[in-house]
Amino acid sequence: MPLRFTLLALLVPPLLVSALLVLFGHPAGAIAAGLVTLAGSALALGTSRVAMERQLRALTQKTQSLAAGMDVAPPAGLERTDDLAQLEDAIDTLDDKLSMRAAALNQEARILTAVLDGMAEGLWVTDAEGTVVRHNDALAEMLRPANGAIVGQRPLALIRNEALNDAVARACHEGASTRLELTLEGLYSRTLAVRVTPVGRDLPGSAAVFHDVTELRRLEKVRKDFVANVSHELRTPITAIRGYAETLQGGALQDTQVAPKMVEIIHRQSERLSELVEDLLELSRLEAREMTFERTQVPLALAVSRAAEGVRPKAEGKNQQIGLHVPPELVAMGDGRAIEQVLLNLLDNAVKYTPEGGRVDVDGAYEGGRCVVRVRDTGVGIEPKHLSRIFERFYRVDKGRSRDMGGTGLGLSIVKHLMGAMDGEVKVESQPNVGSTFVIFLPTAAGPTAATG
Repeated sequence: MPLRFTLLALLVPPLLVSALLVLFGHPAGAIAAGLVTLAGSALALGTSRVAMERQLRALTQKTQSLAAGMDVAPPAGLERTDDLAQLEDAIDTLDDKLSMRAAALNQEARILTAVLDGMAEGLWVTDAEGTVVRHNDALAEMLRPANGAIVGQRPLALIRNEALNDAVARACHEGASTRLELTLEGLYSRTLAVRVTPVGRDLPGSAAVFHDVTELRRLEKVRKDFVANVSHELRTPITAIRGYAETLQGGALQDTQVAPKMVEIIHRQSERLSELVEDLLELSRLEAREMTFERTQVPLALAVSRAAEGVRPKAEGKNQQIGLHVPPELVAMGDGRAIEQVLLNLLDNAVKYTPEGGRVDVDGAYEGGRCVVRVRDTGVGIEPKHLSRIFERFYRVDKGRSRDMGGTGLGLSIVKHLMGAMDGEVKVESQPNVGSTFVIFLPTAAGPTAATG
């Protein structure tokens, strides 16, 4: 309270009492009465001031505690004036409203964080200077910075890419949006499609969304390679058929010595073309999971015997021996037709790449709770650098030799897909100029006793 108001409160009552005593004819007692009144006023004012200060201190302490997030009860027995009580109630109401608002904002922030961290795409937000101020978990997984920190870093410190750094600068200073694609080098390189935009709504800074398109780009490359390989494989027999057909039309049809040879070549190339188309269709159905497989008990000795009969004429033509060593009790669980096709493809390759007078053997046994069949040949073998890619579509160790022998380049890829569809697997072991061994593993249909025998 200002000093003038304090003096006014002290002096007015005694002056008023003294004036009244003088007015009523008691001037002698006016001074004494005034002094007594002054003392009473001073005492009352002092007592009131002390009480007011206690209430104000209590209110101040409570307000500071509320600001710090703590709820403190007022001192016991403290009386409040009506004005201070109203002020305290107003502060309590304001605190309740602010607490509700803060809780709502906290809930919104938690929801936003959960949404951002649940995204498969990486995201960062920068301030007006381009410094990252926020990011989600997906971005941390993509970038994996050496020091583990992303917040507080500049784009160029996180990703060494000038185009991305320039895009962030344009978004912050010019409000421009940019799309770009970049590659993260490392043990496993990744391709990221990035969109950089200003934050918007008159807010400073920029936002960047990172899409991992590594698998998409790989599939695009596979598709392009596949189309190129198919085009090449189709072009060879079609060119041969067209060339010999035009030669026959040009007059060679009347040549009794040349014409039959040309017709035979046309027939052979048309068969190759038909095999290629059939293999392509089958591989497409396998990859699209459009084929249905029956899971039945398949005696592998019978399946191997049937497959061997399919290649025996070709083996006899090359003076090759085929040995079958599969016990009759070896029974697998799978699709009989698919297992025979797998064995036929492996035996056909073995005969094809084994020179005249060579040998092909098929062995079968229970191993590790599975049925195992090995197709061994004494052929040209495969160099180690080719083994990891031998089951890829159209992959050939020796392209010229494979085409001369009539292969489509799809047989082993079909084998791999068929085995995968039957919960099996196929492996290869080979040494150049010694031979190759293709091993297939199938679930066993026998009980535990047979599996351990």
